[in-house]
Formats: sequence, C-alpha cells, structure tokens
Amino acid sequence: MLKVLRYVSIFLITVYFLFACHSSTPTELKRPPLRVQFGSFVGEYPMIIAQEKGLFKAQGVDVEIIYRTYVKLEQANFGAGKYDGGSISLGSFIILSATNPDVQGVLVIDESMGADVVVAQSQIKTVADLKGKKLGANLGGFSEVFVTEMLKSANLTSDDVSLVQSEALEIPQRLKNNVIQAGHTWQPYLSEAMKSGGNILFSSKETPGLVLDLVIFRKDIIQDRPEDVRAFVRAWLQAVSYWQENIQEGNAIISKALNIPINTISLAGITLHDLAENQRLFQLDNPTSVYKTAKIYADFFISSGNLARLPELKSLFNSSFLNPPS
Repeated sequence: MLKVLRYVSIFLITVYFLFACHSSTPTELKRPPLRVQFGSFVGEYPMIIAQEKGLFKAQGVDVEIIYRTYVKLEQANFGAGKYDGGSISLGSFIILSATNPDVQGVLVIDESMGADVVVAQSQIKTVADLKGKKLGANLGGFSEVFVTEMLKSANLTSDDVSLVQSEALEIPQRLKNNVIQAGHTWQPYLSEAMKSGGNILFSSKETPGLVLDLVIFRKDIIQDRPEDVRAFVRAWLQAVSYWQENIQEGNAIISKALNIPINTISLAGITLHDLAENQRLFQLDNPTSVYKTAKIYADFFISSGNLARLPELKSLFNSSFLNPPS
C-alpha cells in the first residue's frame, strides 16, 4: 500500500511540474492573415492559384484573398484601411498613392499586350468613327490613359468624345443599352460584349509597356511583417510558374474559384512577369523601368487635374523583396 501511495505521489508531483512549466511558457501570438484584394483581370489570377494550391501556406504566410469587382469601390476600401495589400494597375496606383502615401509597389505582376481592349458597337468600325460618340472608361486611372492613347492614334482627343465613367464589367450591358457606343474592358466581359455584336477597335498590343499591374502593400505591413511579404512574393512567383507549366489545370482552378466559363480564361495577350523581369523593371537606369512608366501616368494625371503634384516616384516602389534577405 505504501508503495502504491509513493507511486501516486510521484505521479501527481510530476503532473504538477509539467503543468506549471507549461503555464509559465509565453503563448505565441499567431499573426493575422494578410488581407489582400485582387480583381478580374487575368494577370491577377496567380493569387487564386497560390491560394488554392497551398503555396502561401507552404511559404509560411497565411493569406486571406478578397475578390473585387468594382475597382473604384475597392480602392476606397483600401484607402480606408480594410486591406493590407492588393493587386492594382500602375496608373491606378499612382492615383491611389496621392491620398495614401503609405503604400509601396513590391512586384510587377504582368504587362497587358492585347488583353485590354476597346470594344465598340457593330456599326463603329474604326477609332475615327468614335468622334461625337460616348466612350466608357474607368476615369481617373490607367483606363483613361489607355483610351486617350487610342484616341491619339486617330488624331482625336478626349474633347472629341464624351467620356462616361464605366467599370470593365459594365461595358457589355451599356453597349447593348446604347448608354455608350464603345468602352474599355477585358475578359471575361469581352466575350459577353462580342456575343452582342461588338468588335474590337484597339488593344494594348498598340501600347507596349504602358499597361502594367503591381502587387502593393502598406508600409506598416512592409515594416512590421517583412518576412510575410517576402513569403507572399515567393508564393506568387511559384504560382506564375505553375500556371505557365500547367495551363489547363490552372485555368480549371480559376474557373471553379470565380465561377466563370473556362473558355474566357486565357493568357493570350498577357505577359506574366517572373523574378528576372521584375529585377530588370526595378532598375532605375532601365529605359523601360517601372519608374519611367509611372512618370508617364503621373504627368498625364497632373495635366488632367487628377494630381496636384508629381509624386516622389522612388518612394513608391520597394524592390527589396526581389532579393535574398540580407
């Protein structure tokens, strides 16, 4: 009996010390997921693949991705602090930075080389035919610059048309209802517009180097969670490689996640940028660097009254996540 009591006493003492040691160990606080928004342009879809294939988690970062449909609304939400990061066109980023100086671009994700189009009603055959017509575009962003470049190709200006604020997803229905006679859009909305008799007047093939998209993050996230941002960039670049090597499977993943027809998902007209191309684009002395393209947008927005002054372009971009940690 005494032997049994001795064993019981030893067991209870052991349990006590184990519990005491456990309770005195500080609890490690789990970092919240990075809240990152993305949109309907095909160059932003590696975000979906990285999430669905578990690439973010494999790199050690938890990410909550949020799909946006209305660009203007979600830019306002970003400005209100609802997101840590997101994908955005370079032109729209320049505008966003005017009211949100605490953001930086960390990765150039794509260049549109035909994926952005201006689609018109069937009776409009050339850009010159747009004179006096209503043209839909997302004003105060890259879309306005894009359609302005199109008008220049026919020796027209924005004064020769009526610009109508329109999101890409609104273009098919507005063409059908004759609210506009032409508009800037992309897939999957382009297919819908073409079914109603639309025809393509102009594409980003004719504006090489102009239409770029980025991943941006808030500076406080960059400063407080640099390894999470670095992990995000690694996972994104892995997703790009995976998609390029497994086109059909990648398209199926995206189609299921967004509930859109798989035949509207295509990398035609889009160049997804890898690590090497990013390192080139972030070189200041590169004649096609992101800094030089950003200045084209900034100059346009200053002349149109959307910006009061030229932003400090060097401070808008952070290439440190493209290199191994020091």
